[in-house]
Amino acid sequence: MTLTNPLGEEEHYDVLNVFPFTSETKRMGIVVRARETGTITFYMKGADAVMTKIVQYSDWLEEECGNMAREGLRTLVFGRRIVTPEEYEEFSRAYAAAKTTMVAREERVKEVVESLEHDLELIGLSGVEDKLQENVQSTLERLRHAGIKIWMLTGDKIETATCIAISSKLVARSQFIFQLVASSTDEVQHKIAEFAQLHDTALVIDGRTLQTCLDYFPDEFFAAAQHAPSVVCCRCSPTQKADVVELVKKYTGRRTCAIGDGGNDVSMIQAADVGIGIVGKEGQQASMAADVSVDQFSFISQLLLWHGRNSYQRSARLCQFIIHRGLIISFIQAVFSIIFFMAAVAVYTGWLLVGYSTWYTMAPVFALVLDEDVKKSDAFTFPELYQELQKGRALSVKTFCIWTLLSVYQASVIMVLGILLFESNLLNIVSITFTALILSELINVAFTVRTWRLMIVLAEVVTFALYFVSMILLPTYFDLAFIMTWDFWWKVVTLTCCSCLPVYIMKLIVRKLNPPAWTKLRE
Repeated sequence: MTLTNPLGEEEHYDVLNVFPFTSETKRMGIVVRARETGTITFYMKGADAVMTKIVQYSDWLEEECGNMAREGLRTLVFGRRIVTPEEYEEFSRAYAAAKTTMVAREERVKEVVESLEHDLELIGLSGVEDKLQENVQSTLERLRHAGIKIWMLTGDKIETATCIAISSKLVARSQFIFQLVASSTDEVQHKIAEFAQLHDTALVIDGRTLQTCLDYFPDEFFAAAQHAPSVVCCRCSPTQKADVVELVKKYTGRRTCAIGDGGNDVSMIQAADVGIGIVGKEGQQASMAADVSVDQFSFISQLLLWHGRNSYQRSARLCQFIIHRGLIISFIQAVFSIIFFMAAVAVYTGWLLVGYSTWYTMAPVFALVLDEDVKKSDAFTFPELYQELQKGRALSVKTFCIWTLLSVYQASVIMVLGILLFESNLLNIVSITFTALILSELINVAFTVRTWRLMIVLAEVVTFALYFVSMILLPTYFDLAFIMTWDFWWKVVTLTCCSCLPVYIMKLIVRKLNPPAWTKLRE
C-alpha cells in the first residue's frame, strides 16, 4: 500500500491484518507495517459510543461529538496504537489459533482482536452528512396523512436522529418531542407514565432505555407508544430493530412494513409482514432480503398510495365476483331442484358449465383488475383516501354476506320467473335462464366499474358476442328457432331487469346516503 503524505512524499506500508466492520462491533481496524521504519501500527475507526471506551481520555471528544450530532452529522472517531514486534508476534499466534479453532471460533477471534483495542491515541473525529434523498419530506408527510404510523429505528445518536426526524418532516411542526432517556427502571417507568398523558407528541428513545422497556415494561411502553404520531428509536442494534418489529405486531395487532437500505436492516426487514429494500450506496443486502425492492425512498408513496391501494381494491372486487359467480349458479341449481321436488337433474350441463366458468364470464370479471376509482394525481394529493383501506370494508364478513344475499336473490328471480314464463319445454328453461344469467353477470360487472377503459369495454362486448355465437353453434343446448323469436328475448330482458334493476337502485340509494370518498373527488 502506497500513500502520499501532506509533504508530497510517498510512504509504503504492508497490510498485515484487516478487521472488517460489523453491525455488532460498530468499528473496523487495520494493522500495517511501514516498510521504511518497520513500525507496526494499529488503526481503528468506529462509532463514538464504542470508540470513547477504547481511545485515551480526551476532554473535547464528547463535546465535539455532541456538536456534530446536533447539526445532523454522523460521527466517526479515529484512533491508532503503536504495536511492538513482540506484542504483534504474540497476537499473530493467538489470532491464527483462534481462526483455526473448531469450537466458538467467532468468540475466540473477537477476544483476540479486542486484545489490541485499548489505549488508542485519538487522532481525529469526522462528521459525515447523511444526505436525504429527493422528496423524502413529501413522502413521509403523505404517509402520515394516509394514517400510517411511522417508527424510525436508527443507530445514530439521539441528537442526530432528532435532527433527521425534524428535517425529514417525520415530526410535524405543530408536534412536540418527548425524549425518553433514563438510567434506572424506576425512572423509565415514571417517564412512560408521563408520556402516556401527552397528546400529539413524538417520542424519541435511546437504545439503552428501549431495551429496558422491552425487558421490563413492554405492555406499558407499547400502550403509550402506539398512540404517538411518530416514534424515533436511537442507538438500535440490528437485533433490537427486529425485536421492535415483532413486538409491534404482537401488541398492536397491526400489519408492519419495514424499510431499510443497509445490512443492519436485514433482520428488521425479514421480521416485518412486508419488507421493502432500498438499493443504495450501502450495498444490496437489504434489497436482496426484502419482499419489494425500490431505487428511491420516494417511490414508497407510489408503491403504497397508488399501487397498493389499487391492488387491494381490485383484489377485493375480484374475490367477491369470483365468489358470486360460483354461488349464483349453485343457487340456481338449488332452486331448480326444490321446485321439481328434489329431482336429481342438472339444469346446466356440459359445455354450458364449462363456458360459464371460462368464456362467458372470465374476461369481464378479470378486467376489473384494470379499474381505478381516482386518478393517480388525486391519490397523491389526497392521501387520506388510503385510510379507508385500514377499515377493511372492501373485503370483510359483511361484504361476503351482502354478495351471498345478492346471489340468492338473483338466482331465485332468474329461476322462478324463468319457470313461470317458459313454454312447455325444459330446453326453453335452459335458454331463457342461462341467457339471463350471463347478461346479469355482465351487468353486475358494469355496475361495479368506476372508470371505463377500452379493455373493459372490449371484454364486455366480446364476451356477449361470443355467447351469442355459441347459441348458434350449440343446437343441443339452444333451440335456434326459439331464440330468434321476440318471445325469447322479452322474457330474457324481463328476467335480467328483475334481477339487476333492484340491485342497481339499492346501490344508488346507498351511495346517495353514504357516498364513498372517491365519489366526492369526482363531483
